Amino acid sequence: MEDMGKQAGKKKVFSFFSRKLRSARRTELQPLMAPAPIGVVGEGPTVQAGAKGAKKKAGSRLWMRFDRTGQSEVAELDKNAIIRRASIPTRDLRILGPIFSHSSNIIAREKAIVINLEFIKAIVTAEEVLLLDPLCQEVLPFVEHLRQQIRLNSPSKVHGHVHDDVQGKKMLSTEGQWLHNEKGEDEEELPFEFQVLEVALEFVCTYLDSSVSDLERNAYPVLDDLAMNVSTKNLERVRSLKSNLTRILARVQKVRDEIEHLLDDNEDMAQLYLTRKQIQNQQFEALMASATSNSIVLAPNLTRLNSNVRGSASFASFPSDDNNVEDLEMLLEAYFMQLEGTRNKILSVREYIDDTEDYVNIQLDSHRNELIQLQLVLGIASFAIAINTLVAGLFAMNIPCDLFQVPHIFTPFVAGTSAGSFLIFLLVLAYARWKKLLGS
Repeated sequence: MEDMGKQAGKKKVFSFFSRKLRSARRTELQPLMAPAPIGVVGEGPTVQAGAKGAKKKAGSRLWMRFDRTGQSEVAELDKNAIIRRASIPTRDLRILGPIFSHSSNIIAREKAIVINLEFIKAIVTAEEVLLLDPLCQEVLPFVEHLRQQIRLNSPSKVHGHVHDDVQGKKMLSTEGQWLHNEKGEDEEELPFEFQVLEVALEFVCTYLDSSVSDLERNAYPVLDDLAMNVSTKNLERVRSLKSNLTRILARVQKVRDEIEHLLDDNEDMAQLYLTRKQIQNQQFEALMASATSNSIVLAPNLTRLNSNVRGSASFASFPSDDNNVEDLEMLLEAYFMQLEGTRNKILSVREYIDDTEDYVNIQLDSHRNELIQLQLVLGIASFAIAINTLVAGLFAMNIPCDLFQVPHIFTPFVAGTSAGSFLIFLLVLAYARWKKLLGS
């Protein structure tokens, strides 16, 4: 009984301490587990917002912006932001996409120029440049070159832009007539958009010309090796050379055709003058604002003012100068001639390849003719030997013949038949030479 009492006392003590331990564990775990449902509820909108941001980021592309002073910034912009910023249709962005990566286009819009030349994909306005994928390995040298050129021309461009604004303010006389001097006091530099276009064309033309020069430098040794030794290895090298030549010719031809298309149409070239169109729009808006401010005059004066406004607006919208695309035409013609020279280099290499192929074909034909002549000589020799064999076969038959009774007839007979076969060989060979079937 005493033992049972002791065991019961131990159980009570053990149960008391086990309850204390369980309660202590609950108090320690409760602060850790209590915030869990709050965190889950709070993370729901955050996760959804992060997913939307990731989806939006996936639809964006990396662009670099240059302004007139050469200041640049890199940002990820989607299609809608680019369309609103440059005022271009959606199909122009498709041209800059990967599907048309090997095409060449220079497209003029109302407020922008879309440039797609080789790896240079840009949207140029009168105030800024938007360059697509500026961190590509091929685009990085162009970025540095463009930044240097813009900074080099930025002071004079800023001065010219201010001069245009001041000149635009002096566009009305007392009678409402246009006082704009198109030629100006001095020859101005190229507009901002033409500077960017010139840098792009210069970089692309230099890149293509360098590629053609490298290809030309590697082509002539390969072709000379083929001319000296016609082997499978040399033929494979020439085949690879022709493939590269065809590809680079197509690239040069695309850029050349695009420039030629612009040169053939003065209206398309006139649409590329973004700065001039911007100044004309500003002058037209200032003119309309001036007309609105003077709308309180009498009806006859108002009619005269409206007629002056319409005449001035038409003058601003449609310049009467026939040489208004001369600067752009000279710029495009310079790079058109450079591309024409690059194309001529490719055509000269192609002509050299054709000449080498003709030379190799002549060599192969010569070897083939030699083999045919050898085959003909062997055929004549086989004919002569066959005659000798025929005579030997006839005397090998078991047919009674008086010659078998003649002593010592074998040696002269064999010598005579062999000499006759050799004589037949010489006669047939001489006949083949007489008919010019064999060379001398």
